[in-house]
Amino acid sequence: MGFAPFFYFLIMDLQTLIEPTLAGMGYELVTLERASSGLLRVFIDSPNGINMEDCVKVSNQLTRVFTVENVDYDRLEVSSPGTDRPLVKEADFVRFNGERALLKLHSPLEGRKRFTGLIKGLQDGILQLDVDGVMVAIPLVEVDSARLAPLLEGSTRRVR
Repeated sequence: MGFAPFFYFLIMDLQTLIEPTLAGMGYELVTLERASSGLLRVFIDSPNGINMEDCVKVSNQLTRVFTVENVDYDRLEVSSPGTDRPLVKEADFVRFNGERALLKLHSPLEGRKRFTGLIKGLQDGILQLDVDGVMVAIPLVEVDSARLAPLLEGSTRRVR
């Protein structure tokens, strides 16, 4: 079976455990990372944003759930995804329509693997991205990673 598929299974299993717990609390699971050091990182979001109290509340609840479900981990970190929030699900692209995003593709499209532009819609799995005034149609299945790319206030540089 190899390490990568097994690791993927562990993450997917945790995701199916965590998502309904967070949804019941009014939060969304953005992404989940499990490090070899036993660190488990959970990035959460909500329509009203995330503050420290939200992170503490979710951390306490997940600690209880993990104890009951016998999830093996050494440390748990719960945090906001930040201003450069990963875009993981189709719903993320819909929610952040009109926002600036950075996409990395699996294989080149029009000779490029990286695109930065404004999200202008999603239909039938095809993302419309305005890249410097030119509309680019990008199939979501070709997206390796995507994240918001907000501009720094008063600058043309994006937040990293």
